[in-house]
Amino acid sequence: MAEPASTNPAHAHFESFLQAQLCQDVLSSFRGLCEALGLEPGGGLPQYHKIKAQLNYWSAKSLWAKLDKRASQPVYQQGRACPNTKCLVVGAGPCGLRAAVELALLGARVVLVEKRTKFSRHNVLHLWPFTIHDLRALGAKKFYGRFCTGTLDHISIRQLQLLLLKVVLLLGVEIHWGVTFTGLQPPPKKGSGWRAQIQPSAPAQLANYEFDVLISAAGGKFVPEGFTVREMRGKLAIGITVNFVNGRTVEETQVPEISGVARIYNQSFFQSLLKATGIDLENIVYYKDDTHYFVMTAKKQCLLRLGVLRQDWPEIDRLLGSANVVPEALQRFVRAAADFATHGKLGKLEFARDAHGRPDISAFDFTSMMRAESAARVQEKHGARLLLGLVGDCLVEPFWPLGTGVARGFLAAFDAAWMVKRWAEGAGPLEVLAERESLYQLLSQTSPENMHRNVAQYGLDPATRYPTLNLRAVTPNQVRDLYDVVAKEPVRRNSDKTDAGKLAAGSAGTQEELLRWCQEQTAGYPGVHVTDLSSSWADGRALCALVHRLRPGLLEPSDLQGLGALEATAWALKMAEHELGITPVVSAKAVVAGSDPLGLIAYLSHFHSTFKNVPHNPGPASQGFPGSSSAVLFLGKLQRTLQRTRAQENGEDTSGKKPRLEVEAKSPSTEEPPAPESGVPPTPPPQPQEASAGDLCALCGEQLYILERLCADGRFFHRNCFRCRTCEATLRPGDYGQHPGDGYFYCFQHLPQPGHKEDGPDPGPKSQDLPTPDENSMPSGPSTVIPQEGTSPVPNPRQPTRRLIRLSSPERQRLSSLKLTPDPDLEPPPKPPRSCSALARQALEGSFVGWGIPVQSPQVVVAMKEEQEQSSPSSEEEEKEEEEEEETMALDSDTQEALLTFAKNSGTMSKYPTWRRTLLRHAREEEMKRFCKAQAVQRRLHEIETAVGELEAEGTKVELALRSQSTSPEQQKAQWLEQLLQLVQKKNSLLAEEAELMLTVKLLSLEEQQCEVDQELRGYLNQEETVKTPADRQAEEQLLKKLLDVVKQRDEIIRFQEERRLSELASRPGAQG
Repeated sequence: MAEPASTNPAHAHFESFLQAQLCQDVLSSFRGLCEALGLEPGGGLPQYHKIKAQLNYWSAKSLWAKLDKRASQPVYQQGRACPNTKCLVVGAGPCGLRAAVELALLGARVVLVEKRTKFSRHNVLHLWPFTIHDLRALGAKKFYGRFCTGTLDHISIRQLQLLLLKVVLLLGVEIHWGVTFTGLQPPPKKGSGWRAQIQPSAPAQLANYEFDVLISAAGGKFVPEGFTVREMRGKLAIGITVNFVNGRTVEETQVPEISGVARIYNQSFFQSLLKATGIDLENIVYYKDDTHYFVMTAKKQCLLRLGVLRQDWPEIDRLLGSANVVPEALQRFVRAAADFATHGKLGKLEFARDAHGRPDISAFDFTSMMRAESAARVQEKHGARLLLGLVGDCLVEPFWPLGTGVARGFLAAFDAAWMVKRWAEGAGPLEVLAERESLYQLLSQTSPENMHRNVAQYGLDPATRYPTLNLRAVTPNQVRDLYDVVAKEPVRRNSDKTDAGKLAAGSAGTQEELLRWCQEQTAGYPGVHVTDLSSSWADGRALCALVHRLRPGLLEPSDLQGLGALEATAWALKMAEHELGITPVVSAKAVVAGSDPLGLIAYLSHFHSTFKNVPHNPGPASQGFPGSSSAVLFLGKLQRTLQRTRAQENGEDTSGKKPRLEVEAKSPSTEEPPAPESGVPPTPPPQPQEASAGDLCALCGEQLYILERLCADGRFFHRNCFRCRTCEATLRPGDYGQHPGDGYFYCFQHLPQPGHKEDGPDPGPKSQDLPTPDENSMPSGPSTVIPQEGTSPVPNPRQPTRRLIRLSSPERQRLSSLKLTPDPDLEPPPKPPRSCSALARQALEGSFVGWGIPVQSPQVVVAMKEEQEQSSPSSEEEEKEEEEEEETMALDSDTQEALLTFAKNSGTMSKYPTWRRTLLRHAREEEMKRFCKAQAVQRRLHEIETAVGELEAEGTKVELALRSQSTSPEQQKAQWLEQLLQLVQKKNSLLAEEAELMLTVKLLSLEEQQCEVDQELRGYLNQEETVKTPADRQAEEQLLKKLLDVVKQRDEIIRFQEERRLSELASRPGAQG
């Protein structure tokens, strides 16, 4: 029943306040409300209680209930936790406003300053589950009815600021607009306090405001004096954001959003985009909110080719400056990308307007990101202490593809408010700072998966949010430099140019240490006498002995009789790479000739740093290799296996050239490799591939220095030269193959398939689908055609090898015996509770567990319907919020998988929109998690590439000094050599991390492939056997084989990672106990 219209002016002002969509409208309506009630704005928490007491209005009751529930939490002590604390918050962004809310609830006096006079940022923020619950608890649905009603959890920055602004106004925060905080004004004498320097001249009320807490949320461009900022650099990364007008037509509402698609695991989509439009992107995201919001990462060469950038400049500010960007070309660029991504279903795209009335489109650089070294400081002068805290972008600039900005920003706001509470309780400055820094250490590691699952319990107390909380991780003694009696020098920006700024643990150190270790490892082998790091290795026996010590069984010492020095050395280099994960940096010819002593020392130092902690015994070094080489070794084996598989399926001779060591056939490896390996160890590389002795790049012919050498197929390359011949993408471990015909290297996307048409590189216009769910069903994964790494090409019916999977196989039996119709004799389950999780589990009882295809139970549907009819929430508004809370609740993986399968194979979802929205939301969230993971990996890979390049440049200088300064003192040469070995170890450490990341990339790609193949296979399985054609049956067998291949590869990687994890646990101190 509709409520009667109110004639009370305060009620009208309150309704205007709720519905206001512009910053100035919010402020004017709130002033009108306060005037109608006879109150003065900015009166602190008592003002809220007065408004609530005087505004006896039905529309406000639900909002008061929510705010009262939050304020009644014990941590706030009924608004008396910080009654004498005066705070200044700089910046009215989401994080500054959220911090102001918490400080107000603690009872502090809060003044907020903001240089802008309106909210105009349409860009959309991804929300974690706890942020959704947190904002709902503050009345977000009351202020913004469409809050999180789509299939993705997000909100525009403008809407988020508006709803938080309304909350802080109600809680009595004093706000000053159009003024800029420029710095601190220390107390001039004893008894006075800290003030703010404001531009332009501030009103007397603000100019005379003395505070003891400053919270800076002014963004990454402003960090208060005294804080040190660290720069994290990666490769050039150009982001583009664009907002189009959302007309909210029926057609627009039906266009599915894109939670994120990345080139790193879905290359075919971007190849289709490039072919159709000429646009080359790394990723793209599409959210639907107040606007149609797209954000993408574009490649610089593409922008130059399409005329978006006028000229290529090395300085990023100049490259993306307004004078170098062509607005019309940029608009055409984003329109084409958006049209392609949405299949043109958004119709004519009209640009939304920014604060200056221009099209809301922006190109920005996120090559480097800033991170404050500390989250808080204390300054003291004339006995007046000031606590300074950072939140938001000035604390940590977020990497936008991860969607972590607002979530971690809110966590930092909570942590900062907790710090203020501890400050008000009288805790010592060093104790407060130590606790804050302990929490700051957790911030960059947080994700929805590693925080407390029950988001409803989240509060100001860190223990309610962080499962692994240690507030004493940082000691008071460690933060003494954060306590300034007088402010120190201005902000310092320390460039974190290499990840290996600190000396790498396990560096080989001096030549003497390395020589002594080599002598210990090769002792006792006949004919091996290591006296130096050059001539002692020329005959190859010492190197073979070292490999045998670390991996017995590959070759017996007696088998070396009759072998030449070059053959023995080549074998040892090959085995070290294939069985130990030690990549060569020197050729066999150079070792035998003694022409590259520095290269040999660097190579031996890799053995030392990897295996120096392995006990010296005649048996195998270790079955689970040290972490620095395990991932490198595994990827190498996996890559060679895939290469041989491709060659076998193409009918090629996989034996390669004639083996040069007969002993190889007699002495196979005793270790079962992580990936299937041939029983015959690989042959040494042919001599022509070693002609340059590692001094020249095999592609460009330029000089190669030790740290620059990248070895592939026995040849050495510059890292920048080693690219895919087709797309020129950087080739990384496990992500490339060599074409047996032309000998060139390609990424798997473009690796030619002899004798077959290429499926992967050019899927064509029909394969341009994005990973978005179909309207009528829940897909198991993206519908994008993805290049199948390591899998077979389309089988030929005439090939006998294609009859590996028969109808009599266990897999075929299980698939053909699926029961897809309801069982009339199925015992009805008990009446389920009103819980999506419980309903899902009970609805799936009796399903075919092996393949997850359930039998629909009519009794469950009836029970659920009866339960829904009997349930009667107190109001329509509460019922709606209850349903939305259920949609966003966390499901365990088993229930979620079961629910998704139930949705795909039953027709009940359309009858229950809440369930359907829940499934859509969780499916999108899973896509978002995969996208965020891929982007985090890609960002780290770019950082590693940048760091390795800087190490190579530094190593080149040191190597040149060593080679040219023959007259330098021996002590100076020894220092240079030690420096070179340290750089080698740093690079090896980074390359080992790169290999670990490439395993993650491989898993992501295989997951995407499995989703695609599984979905396509289900289409055939759902057909009646009587209507299947021979071509259908053949395609079904091919898909089943492909699925098994993908699952096998995933299983190999997961098993390897688990073995590594268990090995690391066993090697920790105290593990034996």
